Amino acid sequence: MFKVTIKETQNPTIIKFEFPDFITRSQNFEYKNIDETKSSPLAKKLFFLPFVKTVYISANFVAVERFSIVEWSEVQDEVAKMIEEFIEAGGKVIDIDESSIKKIPIEVYSESTPNPSVLKFGVNKKLTSTHVECKNIDEAAVSPLAKALFNFNYVKEVFIDENVISVTKYDVVEWMEVTTEIRSFIKKFIEEGNIVVDEDALIKTEAHVQKQDEYFDNLDVTSQQIINILEEYVKPAVQSDGGNIAFKSYNDETKMVHVILQGACSGCPSSTFTLKNGIENMLRQMLNNNEIVVEATNA
Repeated sequence: MFKVTIKETQNPTIIKFEFPDFITRSQNFEYKNIDETKSSPLAKKLFFLPFVKTVYISANFVAVERFSIVEWSEVQDEVAKMIEEFIEAGGKVIDIDESSIKKIPIEVYSESTPNPSVLKFGVNKKLTSTHVECKNIDEAAVSPLAKALFNFNYVKEVFIDENVISVTKYDVVEWMEVTTEIRSFIKKFIEEGNIVVDEDALIKTEAHVQKQDEYFDNLDVTSQQIINILEEYVKPAVQSDGGNIAFKSYNDETKMVHVILQGACSGCPSSTFTLKNGIENMLRQMLNNNEIVVEATNA
């Protein structure tokens, strides 16, 4: 008997119905209304429900966004049953030959960073909404791409943020020897429709939790101000170099601000010194408090 699994998401208006197998491998589909559902008989059927606002189909799940006229707790079982009965009766999720769809070419470029051990690979599409840092293959469960990159024996660490992949190498090779190999591998991996970051696993990570409004709202006012300053004035610069800076903590008694350096910033002595002093001076000036001290450590 065909069964779907109901999964909540971070957005209370959206719920996911997971299938036991992939329903699409190389494409994502989004339908805003019934007129757009020519390629999806299932989406068309779902829009006959008066509370369905948007249907999104990707990999092994169908996500449905509802209007506020109902709560998911009231209707999710009904929707799950409808999907199951539709599939068991031979209904199609996607009625289109995906192989015939013209894929958007993936462009991957490489750039040097202030850290000679790290090279940044930029991609012309968004990869993740929350940064992912993998110090070794055991930490790469959240990212199939990072896990695959660790198969290269010279790859030491992988950092992924938005549309950038920063790779840290061991000293056994020079970048000029392996840049083309890594760039080609990343390009092929993404073009073949492989998952770069597993969003289901990502929402369980500390990095994702710290992105949520609830985490921010529970912090003291000074910590909130520090995060806002880092986001607006510091992160754009370090991200352009393939790195990231993450707020860790603030101690109101000692005036100590603890930040974590990631990606290309991690393990780079010059970055640690420059960022520590730069952030310290900026926070002192913008918060009008000369007692603030910044501790910058590598992840």
